[in-house]
Amino acid sequence: MKGLLKPDLQVKSIFDIPLRELRKKGINSLIIDLDNTITQWNSLEISQEVFQWFEKIKHSGFKACLVSNNPGERVSLIAKALGIPSIPKAGKPRRKAFRQALKLLNSSLQETAVVGDQIFTDVLGGNRMGLYTVLVDPISSQEFIGTKIMRFFEKFCR
Repeated sequence: MKGLLKPDLQVKSIFDIPLRELRKKGINSLIIDLDNTITQWNSLEISQEVFQWFEKIKHSGFKACLVSNNPGERVSLIAKALGIPSIPKAGKPRRKAFRQALKLLNSSLQETAVVGDQIFTDVLGGNRMGLYTVLVDPISSQEFIGTKIMRFFEKFCR
């Protein structure tokens, strides 16, 4: 079980993801979490740096899909602003949303990485699917109470 909780790569933020290294591994698609990965928890505000990063990955030939356990409207608004598809109410770490994202991206398991800030949703879900997983540090300490509880247990997995 411990292996399923270990990311393939751990970086400080999305800006530190080595895109060239991912490309060398054959990865060209990213399944990206929302809260505390690209925005602060429960926020509609997208930083200029995040907009620029999404432009950079698109110009580098990467496809992206936003996959979040949050309800639809906010997820859809942010995805639309970034120009990417989204899957709200994902139910991560269950496999269904990851499979949906692969279809939307027209991508295989070997070509896709999961990027997120939580071990028990993003990393576990991605690893269960056989996807390359990238764990980023949370943007903010403000988060859903259930996530705060899970962060306590994450300390034992790092």
